[in-house]
Amino acid sequence: MSEAGSGLSVGIGLTNDCNLNCAHCYRPQDGIYELTLEQIRIVCENLPVSTMGLGTGENALHPQFSQIVDYLRGQGIKLTMASNGYGLNSISDDLLRAFHDVEVSIDFPTVREQDLFRGRGNWADVHRAMERCRTMGVPVSILCTLMNTNFDRVDELVALARSQEASLRVNVYQSVNTHRFALSYQQFWEGYRRLFGAGRLVSCSEPVVRAALGMGPAQSPCGHSSVRITPDGRVIPCVYWPGGSLGVEDLSLLGPGILEALDFQMARQVPPSVADCLCQGGCGSRRALSGEMDRHDEYCPWVRGDQIDLTVELAPGRDLLRASNVCTTIVE
Repeated sequence: MSEAGSGLSVGIGLTNDCNLNCAHCYRPQDGIYELTLEQIRIVCENLPVSTMGLGTGENALHPQFSQIVDYLRGQGIKLTMASNGYGLNSISDDLLRAFHDVEVSIDFPTVREQDLFRGRGNWADVHRAMERCRTMGVPVSILCTLMNTNFDRVDELVALARSQEASLRVNVYQSVNTHRFALSYQQFWEGYRRLFGAGRLVSCSEPVVRAALGMGPAQSPCGHSSVRITPDGRVIPCVYWPGGSLGVEDLSLLGPGILEALDFQMARQVPPSVADCLCQGGCGSRRALSGEMDRHDEYCPWVRGDQIDLTVELAPGRDLLRASNVCTTIVE
């Protein structure tokens, strides 16, 4: 749970609408959902928001995007946004300057692979977006989803990010809509070996990787200091968390006490069966998606009697808003 009086990292999907239809995306596929400006006000008036990340869909497609960003800027909240390039290329200079930093989604290091995966012309779109952000002085990172189709290419993605004066943030694929891109145990750890072999570590909140690196508690921010608001108005501990019985309107009654709701307790709970393991259950959402909450993280090496040796070089600290709001790893 968050310390009393400390701010929360809040992730919001203003919409699940998108100009692309990527096969690995976790956004809901059964219709278009949009949060209202009034719902955003409820969030900000009832939670101690320190940072806010916009994700899930392509947020600039929301019909009230400008008004919502203006409102959030007026609250003094540090903002970040993930984009496939469309939003960062289409919003005004004034709106772009409202963001502390931004991210573009790139999962492959070549134009052919990226456009095949995300759609023709996307490589050009994200590169145009990065150039615009650099010109305007808005820090930009590359966001990559680590999958069974690119785990052996992450070292090349590190090189790409470096060539663009950007950091690389890596999220492990979660099987929300399909298991098709899920990493095997061997692919997971090979991906991280390549990642750390090519890049310097800025931050890591992926629990089982933190444990392997000896970085202290093997816990994610989810359920502790991070709250997610979905486009259909659910309030959940992690963007990948299945279900969720509470909505934005419940924040008016619960406020920061939302962290004591059942979903949040489950997300941060260490299963008794793994209490003596370094993994401490690892990622709660991975276990929830598998339907087996009382087990080791599926990428836990210790339950297998395995020893993972990772060598990392640390980078100077950077003020990137996504560094501690999900299970994620950032290198440069």
